[in-house]
This record gives sequence, C-alpha cells and structure tokens, in this order.
Amino acid sequence: MASSDSSGALEHNALGLVQSTVIGVAGTAPAYSIAATTAALIGSVGLLAPASLLYCGLIMLGITLAYVNLNRIEADAGATYAWVSLIFNDTLGFFSGWTVLVASALFMVSATLPAASATVLLLAPDQIDNRLLVTLVALGWLSAVSVVLIRGIAITGVVQTTMTTIELGVLAIVGGTAAWKFGPAALHQLTWTSFSLAQFDLSTFARGAVISLFFFWGWDVVLNLNEETRDGTRTPGLGAICAMIIIMVSFVGFCSVALSALSDEEISQSSTNVIFAIAEKLFPRPWSYLAIIAVMLSTIGTLETSILQFSRTLFSKSRAQVMHARWSRLHPAWKTPWAATLLIALLGGLLLILSLLFDSLDAVLKASIQAISVQAAYYYGIAGFACAWHYRQALTQSVSRSLFAVIWPAASALVLWSAAIVNLHDVDRVTGIIAVGGILLGALPLGLLRWRQRTAG
Repeated sequence: MASSDSSGALEHNALGLVQSTVIGVAGTAPAYSIAATTAALIGSVGLLAPASLLYCGLIMLGITLAYVNLNRIEADAGATYAWVSLIFNDTLGFFSGWTVLVASALFMVSATLPAASATVLLLAPDQIDNRLLVTLVALGWLSAVSVVLIRGIAITGVVQTTMTTIELGVLAIVGGTAAWKFGPAALHQLTWTSFSLAQFDLSTFARGAVISLFFFWGWDVVLNLNEETRDGTRTPGLGAICAMIIIMVSFVGFCSVALSALSDEEISQSSTNVIFAIAEKLFPRPWSYLAIIAVMLSTIGTLETSILQFSRTLFSKSRAQVMHARWSRLHPAWKTPWAATLLIALLGGLLLILSLLFDSLDAVLKASIQAISVQAAYYYGIAGFACAWHYRQALTQSVSRSLFAVIWPAASALVLWSAAIVNLHDVDRVTGIIAVGGILLGALPLGLLRWRQRTAG
C-alpha cells in the first residue's frame, strides 16, 4: 500500500449534512450504549436514570455548542487538539489530543467485544461463553472495519448511513411497541418528580452524569471530519447539533421504556442486553433477534467512528509535527490516513488479546466504560473552557452569544470535570489508574518531542 507525503490533503467535500448527522448519531452508538449501559445506570441511580440522561444531554449540548463555535475558528481534523493548542497553549493541546487517542484505543475493546458477542449469539449461541472464540470474532470485525475505513471516507459514509438507519428503525419498533404495551401498566411508574433536579444529591448526580457521559460520548467525531465535509466550518457543527437532539430523545425515551417494561430483577439479569430483554417480552423468536442485530450494527458503527476519530486526531498532530511524520501519510488514491488507521487497528488487537486476562466480559466492559468516561470528561471539558475563553468578550456584547459561546459551554465543562473528580473516588484502583494514567502517559511522547526540539534547535 503506497503512501503520499505528509503534505497531502484529506478528501474534500466527501460528506454532507445528512452524512454528518448520521455519523454523529453513530458515534454515540445508540443501540450499543442503551444495551451495554442502561442496566448499570439504573442500578446506580434507580428511577433517576432518565433524568440523569436528560441533564447529561443538556450538559453535552453545551459542549456541542463549544465545538460548533470553535469549528468556526478553524476546520482542523484534530478538533479539540487543534483548538486548545491555538487558544491556550501547545502543552494543553497535546494532552487533549492525546486523551482522545487513549480513549479511542480503549474503546476498541468496549466496541468489538459486544459486536463479537452478538455475532456469536446469532450464529453459534452455544458458544457464547467461549472467550477465545468471541475474541477471535472481535479481531475479525476490527480488521474488516479498518479495511473499509482505509478504502475511503465516502464509502464509509454510505455504510454508516445504512447501518444507522436500520439500527434506529429497530429501536423505534422495540421502544414504540414496549411503550404501547407497558405504558398503562408500567412496572416502574415515572412521574414529573422523577425528572426533578431536586431529587439528586451531589454523589448521585455525579454517578449518573459519568455513566450517562458514556452514552453520549463519540458524537464529536463529526468535527474530526470537518476537512472532509462540504462547508467544513459550518456543516459539521450543524450535523453535531442535529445528532445531539436525536440521541437525547432516543436515550431518555428508551431508558424510560426499559423501566416501564422490565422489573428490577430483569434489568439486573439483562446486564448488557437490555434491548434484547425487552424484545423477548414483546416478540417471538426469531423476531426478537432483531434487537441483537441492531446492537451488532451499532457497535460496528461506533467502532468505525472511534477509529475515524483516532486516525484524524493523530493525522492532525503528525501534520503539525508534534507526532512522527509517518502518521500523516495519506493513501494516494483514497486520501485516508492509512498508517494511523493501521496503528489503531494493531493497538485494538493487542488490547483485545490482553482483555483475556480479565475474569469476564462484564469486568472488561465496566473498567473500560468508567475509564473512558473520565477521559472524555477531561477533553470535553477543556474544549468547553477554551470556547468560553476565546469568546469571553461576548459577555459585554451579545446576550445570545454570551449564553451559547461562553456561559453554557463553561458551565458544562465545570460540571463534567466536577463529576469526573467525584466519580474517581468511587471506582476501583485499577480503573482509576487506567483513566488517569492513560492521560498522564502523554508526558512521555511530549517529553520526547521537547527533547528533540531542543536538540534540533
């Protein structure tokens, strides 16, 4: 596979508003997030789970507004890395971009293992507890997705649109049918009080916010594709806003449906298969297996977007000469950062193999989800603060600009950082080390960069 030099440009005008919106939705993996995390969220905050998602969605909307405003300054594939470097300094920019890379690498395990489990459940259900087989299937999915991404962003957009449309269709069918059947006789009755902020204390809000953050994490990949999108300073931001509205409605609605359709015991037993548990109560087999297909497509879709985010962030850092030049090489025909894509595929494969050391799949998912949530809170937060600082003069000039570019982004960033800090006290030591250590590990390549710059100078 040949490569161009680091001065090559990504493919221009390959995506439009529809594809941007779809990729933003797919980045959060609605079906996967609901299936994998709903039981944990309900187990942590009970009937306040839908409210946690609602308030976290409003917080994330503030970060989305930050990204929209920052993208107007400069359309750069590095997104947070590029903006924080420009507004604050190179060191903070480096760590924000590094955290994106670390979180994306960890997600290779969180995404591929559920996709593989769904595949095995469909094709060989008696082998679902075979960890080695599930890991091998996960490696297969990782390889296939990487090939598609190297082939080009345009074909990726088509594949993503198809998968996400099917996924949202299945969610609508399952959720709508469950609401119709269980609404009059809900197993858990939600009232307006269930959505009151007064029902939360600090610890409960922090637990719910950090878990809910994993639901929403990933929409920002739209901004990493700004150089490959038509009207790159405007369209990706609009796509992110549209995606955020869609996923907020989907998450809050389906979590409410899960509470109405499932008992506490059923929610606990469903573990990472909440959608399938609901579908089993509604439809006879094999129709209930549509839920498994939706989760499988969702995990494959979010695997694609996570690799996209990793490769574009690394491409941007390499192009700016803060990482090795090899990672900015583009395929001469397909204009994709193939070297960076291969790197994340190899890292993902290594982490998948290491995941066999954990006692169970649930243990792997729990540790990775909590670690990613803390890391996402860090780089989302610093982007929110960067936006507020850059547009701070709007406080004396425009009420609307003050709200949407300064106050809302800064408040969202502050809440995310506070929730992450509180939550770090509740996680086990290994998860905490993975979360914080993954960020601090960036000091090694940054130190090497500084040493090379001093030597060259």
